[in-house]
This record gives sequence, structure tokens and C-alpha cells, in this order.
Amino acid sequence: MPDFLDKLAVDAKKTINQGYYKVTAQGTFSQVRLKMAIIENKQNAVITELKAASPSRGTIRKSFDPQEVATAMERGGATGISVLTEPKHFSGSLSYLTQVREAIELPILMKDIIIDLTQLEAASRIGANVVLLIEALFERRYCEHSIEEMIAEAHERNLEVLLETHNENEFEAAVETDADLVGINNRDLRTLKVDIGITERILKKVDSQGKVVVSESGIMAPADISFLRGCGAQAFLIGSAIMMAGNIEKKVKEFVTVH
Repeated sequence: MPDFLDKLAVDAKKTINQGYYKVTAQGTFSQVRLKMAIIENKQNAVITELKAASPSRGTIRKSFDPQEVATAMERGGATGISVLTEPKHFSGSLSYLTQVREAIELPILMKDIIIDLTQLEAASRIGANVVLLIEALFERRYCEHSIEEMIAEAHERNLEVLLETHNENEFEAAVETDADLVGINNRDLRTLKVDIGITERILKKVDSQGKVVVSESGIMAPADISFLRGCGAQAFLIGSAIMMAGNIEKKVKEFVTVH
């Protein structure tokens, strides 16, 4: 049975073929490192996510200024900022990332369904420091290149890689790669249901082998951070809870400072 991830991959191919990622801009950007920022963090390493919509929640924030939101996140103590650039299902935009890059010094993660080299090229041209790769997309052969080749290509362009996993087998495979960070997505992409216990289950069963582990999705309250930190996650990617907040800076601070 095809699941939601298959739909995302099929639509990503269409978006690529439509030329969305053909970016001509070429700037020189600061080479800040997300992995190092997480390791050196004295509080909770929160990667805040700038997104307008999601398949599970629909519209999250109607109209917003990406630069204002990003600077509020930075003031709140975010370690890095993830920017959704996928246009069809997440109302993302490459221009959001460009604008955020102008406004902040923090490491920026380009969050997209990446299956092609043109997307890596776009990421490096618009100022991303990190790209998201999804282990399952490579196992399902949506990309012409292997996961190892895509990681090498990203590194060639000075991009770090956050390699996302959803179960024990994927996590086991991911920690063997050269990915800079390994993510555990608490959302089941077949059903879109979320369970932060997924991070706990995977880390109980599989040794992370010294990789920096990022827990993603479903983090709605500061207590979730305390729980996930206890499970062994070192960084926390939070989108909806922050984007839905009336005061973004205050909300980020709550997650960053909880014990």
C-alpha cells in the first residue's frame, strides 16, 4: 500500500521537473554548523521550524513575516531554524529561506523532500547550512543516487545532513552513514499519527553510536523535552507548537529553558 511518504515523493518529482529548484542566486553565507551548535549548547538544543501549514494540521499560521518570526525564534534561544521549502503540502517556499538567511546568523535547515541533486544545489545557493534527507525515500528508490552518494554530494556543497528515520531498522542503517545528525520522526508517515514514545523505543533498542540524535514531531509541551532528553535525544525539532503560539519568542524560551 502506498502511504503518505510515497505521495510526497511523487509530488516532489513533479516539483523538481517544473523547475522550482533551479536557483540562479549565489551568495556567500556564513558556514555555521548545526551539529557543533547542538553539542556546545548549555540548555536544550531546540531547532524551531518555520512553517505555514502541514498535512496533518492544515494551515498553522495564516500570514506572517518570515524574518520577524525567525528573529523572534533566535531571541528565544533557538539553536537552529528549520525552514519548510516544500510548496505543495507544507505551503513552504525557497524565498522564506532566503529571507530568513538575511535576518539571522543561526544555522538553517532546509526542510524538504530531497531526492535530487538540483535540490542540494538550491540549498547551497540560498544559504542553507543543513539539508534533510529521509532514509525511507532511499530504501524505496525514489532517488537515482544512494544515501551515501547524496550525503557526500551535500558535504561537497558544504551542507550538513540530518538523516531522518522512522523505525529501528532505518535508525540502525542511518547511524552507519556519514550523516552529521540522525533524526527520529515521531510521526508515522503512513497514518500521520504522532507518538513521542517512538524516540524512546528506538533509542532503547539501538545504539546511536555517538551520533547526534534529533527528535522530531509531536513536541507540544516543555515536559516533552524533559522526557525525550531522558531517552537520549540531544536536540528537538519543534514546529506547530511554536508557530501556533501568540508569542513566539516566549514559547521558544519555555522549551529551551525547561529542566
